[in-house]
Amino acid sequence: MASRSELRGRVLVVDDETHARDALAEILAEEGYETATAADGLEALRLMEELRPDVVLTDLKMPSLDGLGLLDRGKAEYPETSFVVMTAFGTIDTAVEAIRRGAENYVTKPLDVGTVTALLARAMDKAKLAREASELRERLHETYDFSRILGEHPSMRRLTQVIAQVAPSRATVLIHGESGTGKELIAAAIHENSKRKSGPFVRLNCAALAESLLESELFGHEKGSFTGAMARRKGRFEQADGGTLFLDEISEVPKPLQVKLLRFLQEREFERVGGNETIRVDVRVVAATNRDLKQCVQDGTFREDLYYRLDVVRVDVPPLRARRSDIPILAHHFLHRFAKENERALEGFGDEAMKALLAHAWPGNVRELENAIERAVVLAPGKRIEREHLPMPTPAAEAGSVGAFVPGMTLAEIERIAILQTLDACEGSTGKAAEMLGISRRKIQYRLKEWGMGGDVEDSD
Repeated sequence: MASRSELRGRVLVVDDETHARDALAEILAEEGYETATAADGLEALRLMEELRPDVVLTDLKMPSLDGLGLLDRGKAEYPETSFVVMTAFGTIDTAVEAIRRGAENYVTKPLDVGTVTALLARAMDKAKLAREASELRERLHETYDFSRILGEHPSMRRLTQVIAQVAPSRATVLIHGESGTGKELIAAAIHENSKRKSGPFVRLNCAALAESLLESELFGHEKGSFTGAMARRKGRFEQADGGTLFLDEISEVPKPLQVKLLRFLQEREFERVGGNETIRVDVRVVAATNRDLKQCVQDGTFREDLYYRLDVVRVDVPPLRARRSDIPILAHHFLHRFAKENERALEGFGDEAMKALLAHAWPGNVRELENAIERAVVLAPGKRIEREHLPMPTPAAEAGSVGAFVPGMTLAEIERIAILQTLDACEGSTGKAAEMLGISRRKIQYRLKEWGMGGDVEDSD
């Protein structure tokens, strides 16, 4: 069977008159459609399950199951499929009833080929849009469903529990985590599992724009408000009305602009650049940072009042090195995904390859692991990914990695490795780790806060 990309679409012709349906199917095939035929509604339903046509072109009067019955059952089971009904001139009222029940259009017999092909083209466009929207919703659900936030480590189980509690609320959320840990994925999961999921999810990286452009990007501008402002433009806050605005790298917002952001969080209103009209929108803000905002407040680069407005609910995303037991889970997930995308029949990892994955420090976190596996899938010639297919440096070059003890390391580096590895072995329990290391739990907690990882471990056994 030809692919959809090579055709104008798939049409199922349903008519109890053999010569009429065969002739129509042949004409449509010459027009570039892939066609199939059925003698009644029951046969059509069986073919719809197998072929998933874009459009069903059906007669109304048929034995077993007539056109209206086929329409009702077909639309219920395959809502992305469009229906066009064929009717004799004297039964137009029935055709109008079919449209009321979900048919795209109707055409009267005897059929005019030009009219039929024109109606089919419009119905085909609608069917394809419906299918694409359905596929997009499915991809969004797969991407942002909690089950897609992979990991069995206790820190990840706690993370998903926090998201489940936070998502339905209206509270502003601050996501903290190193680069590459998946902060945007967490933000999107919060939106998709909230009451705002039918609204827009709008993203903005605050570090990517200069101050003047960032203000316009956030709040919009009026025509003539600055050089190049040729027309009024809505900002991200207006675009996100009724939904969620995700502000990544929030620590990089300049202090003068922090005042306007604070005002919005307090009053839910703002003015466009160069405008006097006060605009109110219903937007939930989810912000993210890889920096310690408390330290930024102490350094004088971030407003304390804005910090407390943002940090209503804090979500800490653990770095990959703090949950090494999840590396095999993530690695196999990426392996299967990229093998499918590249049409490769890969079965898994060699022992040395998995050892290398577990030993690496992963400073780029999950994003770095994802890139490493994608590269290995492309380069591996056999059924398995071996050590030589992975881009990570050799152990000698891993002097700073967790799990690699080499001569010349400082005591601070060795202490960090010992604490993090022991915590991982104790599944995040600071009490058990402290007992194994012969130090106090308070010291472990102090070190974790010092390393920006204070929210990634349990505070009790």
